[in-house]
Amino acid sequence: MHVITTQAELEAVIHELAKSEFVTVDTEFIRETTFWPELCLIQMASADVTALIDPLSPEIDLKPFFDLMANEAVLKVFHAARQDIEIVFHLGGLIPHPVFDTQVAAMVCGFGESVSYDQLVQKVTGTQLDKSSRFTDWRHRPLSEKQLVYALADVTHLIDVYKHLKVELDRENRSHWLNEEMEVLTSRSTYDPKPEDAWKRLKMRLRKPQELAVMQAVSTWREHEARERNVPRGRVLKDDAIYEISQQQPRDAAALAKLRTTPKGWERSGPAGSLIATINTALSLPREQMPRLPKAPQQAEGSSAAAELLKVLLRLVADKEGVAAKVLASSDDIDRIAAEGEAADVPALHGWRRAVFGEQALRLVRGEIAIKFERRRITVFEIKE
Repeated sequence: MHVITTQAELEAVIHELAKSEFVTVDTEFIRETTFWPELCLIQMASADVTALIDPLSPEIDLKPFFDLMANEAVLKVFHAARQDIEIVFHLGGLIPHPVFDTQVAAMVCGFGESVSYDQLVQKVTGTQLDKSSRFTDWRHRPLSEKQLVYALADVTHLIDVYKHLKVELDRENRSHWLNEEMEVLTSRSTYDPKPEDAWKRLKMRLRKPQELAVMQAVSTWREHEARERNVPRGRVLKDDAIYEISQQQPRDAAALAKLRTTPKGWERSGPAGSLIATINTALSLPREQMPRLPKAPQQAEGSSAAAELLKVLLRLVADKEGVAAKVLASSDDIDRIAAEGEAADVPALHGWRRAVFGEQALRLVRGEIAIKFERRRITVFEIKE
């Protein structure tokens, strides 16, 4: 099976793929030892052309590939696109557009929550894919025939999956549902998070503003370090270490050495010195500049019971519409609608989700509709004035 390793071959195949209405795209990468994923193989297919591209070849410049990703005349079809798009954004500085994600489309069409590619292929085409090459080392050259067959299958079968889902979306008049989801998926902010927001992904109970100040500063420091050194965040500093540093607030190497979560002797390293300076800067903030501790949302009386009713309503609506409940509303959406009603700024109360589920959820909270069990079935009924 041929792999493209020269610029002339790449330009020729991209020229042919650009003639197509859509192309299916997948990538193989390694990211266990790096912050940024290391791109190892690109697979693409159209109705008439297939391509396996070796981005590690020294004779290849990927600019033609990035040009195709930005070509508005060609729809880019992925399955579970987020990591593939992240790679294109990091290496090419752009977001592929327009995009069709078959995993999202499958959820919208009732294939369940986060359906895997091989499950979707089997359901749509009846083909059982061999996934044994999935976790092989894609950096090693030459790639085996088995690896290449596996990689190409990821985009050739995707053609049939895409066509099937497109028909389903059109038949159910849900194409606009998917379009709204693709706007989020292709937003630049999705792939360019600010280092100063890194602390938000950490879950920790804090008691003092000083603890939060240290956690924010250290999380930002770790994010910069990981990106600049291109190593996983945990290689710089583990989450547990950030928690302990936030509470113990070591101001010098001796205090840092006493922590249980940092390696022995690490306090004498260059990064440790930079970290200590970061901690001291955070602790020197004037009281009025210290961050405020996030307040836990106050649960309104009866909101827990309302949330349970909303979950029943969600299941009823999801079953009726033939769509995964997760697509309509998350657990957080449900809790906030129960507690805040119309004031809840959650996805379930925006766009197509509001029309399908959100309005009914609000009516249930307002007491305009109710749920009953009748003749072995749960149903929704109007409450008359």
